[in-house]
Amino acid sequence: MAMGPHDVTETEDLAIVLSDGTRLSARVWMPEGAPDRPVPAILEYLPYRKRDGTFMRDELTHPYFASHGYACLRVDIRGNGDSEGLMRDEYTPQELADALEVIRWIAAQDWCCGNVGMMGISWGGFNALQVAALRPAALKAIITLCSTVDRFADDIHYKGGCLLGENFGWGSTMLSYSSRAPDPMIVGERWRDMWLERLRANPFLPARWLEHQRRDAYWRHGSVCEDYSAIQAATLAIGGWGDGYKNTVQSLVANLDAPVKGIIGPWIHMYPHFAEPGPRIGFLQEALRWWGRWLKGRDTGVEDDPDLRLWLVDSVPPRTDYSHRPGRWIAQDFRNAPEHILKLGASGLGPKSTAFERRLDCPLSTGADAGEYCAIWRGPDLPGDQTLEDCLSVCFDTEPLEAPLAIVGAPELRLRLASDAPVAQISARLNDVRPDGTVARITYGVLNLTHRTGAQDPRPMPPGQAQDIAFKLDQTAYQLPAGHRLRLSLSNVYWPLVWPAPGRTALTLSRGQISLPLLKEDRRPVRPFAPPESAPGADVRWRRKPANRRESAIDPETGVRTLQIVDDFGEVENLAHGMITASEAREWWSIHPDDPLSARARATWIDEMRRGDWALRTEAESEMWADATDFHLSARVRAFEGDQCVFEKEYQATLARDLV
Repeated sequence: MAMGPHDVTETEDLAIVLSDGTRLSARVWMPEGAPDRPVPAILEYLPYRKRDGTFMRDELTHPYFASHGYACLRVDIRGNGDSEGLMRDEYTPQELADALEVIRWIAAQDWCCGNVGMMGISWGGFNALQVAALRPAALKAIITLCSTVDRFADDIHYKGGCLLGENFGWGSTMLSYSSRAPDPMIVGERWRDMWLERLRANPFLPARWLEHQRRDAYWRHGSVCEDYSAIQAATLAIGGWGDGYKNTVQSLVANLDAPVKGIIGPWIHMYPHFAEPGPRIGFLQEALRWWGRWLKGRDTGVEDDPDLRLWLVDSVPPRTDYSHRPGRWIAQDFRNAPEHILKLGASGLGPKSTAFERRLDCPLSTGADAGEYCAIWRGPDLPGDQTLEDCLSVCFDTEPLEAPLAIVGAPELRLRLASDAPVAQISARLNDVRPDGTVARITYGVLNLTHRTGAQDPRPMPPGQAQDIAFKLDQTAYQLPAGHRLRLSLSNVYWPLVWPAPGRTALTLSRGQISLPLLKEDRRPVRPFAPPESAPGADVRWRRKPANRRESAIDPETGVRTLQIVDDFGEVENLAHGMITASEAREWWSIHPDDPLSARARATWIDEMRRGDWALRTEAESEMWADATDFHLSARVRAFEGDQCVFEKEYQATLARDLV
């Protein structure tokens, strides 16, 4: 724990009233005396409830920046937490227009010198990029973590044109988050009216997202890859190899004209000063260097840093969670990195191609050990030992490596294959086959074969006719030691990470190669990161500790296989204002190995909040299934005040499958 030279004042609820009269609620930390000595401001703008959602991480971060001479605002997006209004969807024009108003408001305050930065992880990282692309005059710099430049191709909705299970999973999470009430201690007696209005308007977002199964104008909105040149704010981009958003950092570093640097560590979807797996870094100190240069005009040396600093991961026995990943920091010269091409053949992966024909007709349960698309919560969510998955797949191995091999970048796979069905998919995993027999996933990619020539105009596969396809796997930085084998594992399903095609399919593979980008270290040395620092943190009492688990079962009568995921977030009391909150989420993903139409997803969320005699509970239940022509969704939200149900709403939706 460490703080800077300034004493900090905190305002629990500062009103920002927008031009349409909507009041947004901001929690603010700033150095004492800021109105007399104006300072730059840092905005974090989220729907995740500053009062009881992100408060623990906020307490570690924003007071620290304030103690070093910045005014820090954590603002609840319209319709969330203690802010008025209604939220209709993610990253809407309304959300971004509100952000522009907030930035103008901040820059005009007597405690602000006129320079504003914006930062955030996930949703906050997304909208930092999106707002920067709108070029508000006061926004000079951003720090974006675990975010995306392409809302269709690289978010929780679709990947390679395949429907991700996370589209349903995260949509169910948002149904719960957006059903929670504001705090009466902040908004007063209006809390019940605000809550009921929010409940009545709350959308079930997976249905909306399924209305857009190809890359149309809906997804192009907010995708900054449409025009990288629109971003003029200095951009520090940060990601983690344990996160779902592995590709954004390199995309920004390669494409932005604005000052830009990138850092990727071994972390899951968390801020790097408290993330797992380690090593953690002094993220707040790195941020101060960025803010100091671009908000205060100081020479902090950031422009001399390598463009891309990556944690090169060493091979270790595969686990579904890690406290630490061994490796080393590298500076990758990605513009001049060499490639190594391996060709598929009858005997595996090697320098030469030999004639072969392999059929991919995998059990529909293949993918059970893939882990979560995006590891957000601490728990067993990373891909474990891939040995069983590989037994169900078609694999191509190299001979044992004679020397270490460092793969740094996005491998590209080219295949010639035929499908027996017009709608089919393929999953490719690059694996580390260790001498002890365990198999670790290095990186992966998936492709809906109807999207083989583009995501805006998908086309059915001509059954029985061989097609040449190409797609990239996710970015990685991984070193295999000598004596290990490199394996390419292919399957035509990857459940539950990807929703299966509408019919049982088989692929016939007859040619292929994979291009491996290799390590090419930048001449600029990697300056060692400082140890992590933070503010002291929130004063809380845990009444029930968090716990997470994954359980698999096979029904002996039906053969249906079910994966249950339990995320118990515990029960915690905020000792500063007395609110007690508790949450538990459960997901079930079921499929029969022979029937793609047996795929079914179900989720429940139970959230409680109370203080004294005030006690609320929301219960959100949702379900998804499909037939050959349509997706089907149902959901229900119930809200309780004490033991009395004060609100109930059901959702039903059927949406035609669009070559998915």
